Amino acid sequence: MAKWTPKHEAPEPLEGPVVATIVGGTILWFALFLVQLPFYAWFADRDLLWWVWTCAAGGFLGLIGIWYVRGRDAALKRHAAEAAAAAAQGEQPDAP
Repeated sequence: MAKWTPKHEAPEPLEGPVVATIVGGTILWFALFLVQLPFYAWFADRDLLWWVWTCAAGGFLGLIGIWYVRGRDAALKRHAAEAAAAAAQGEQPDAP
């Protein structure tokens, strides 16, 4: 079997509103959890409680994701500000 080698270089990652995306997804998971709570007995009768708890887990993992992406976003902005300050002084900016 031949070893696979890429034919093209990988594209740059897309940067978008990452924090807003994670916050929106987290709100959606919690909303789905809250919508399913009145039907808890229905889910329990059909052994489908994992649907309810999956939404709860998605919401709580989303909170961790919000914490992570906010820190990442702050670090990227801090690095860009340091690079701009170094460029203004005519210094060589540090590599990321």
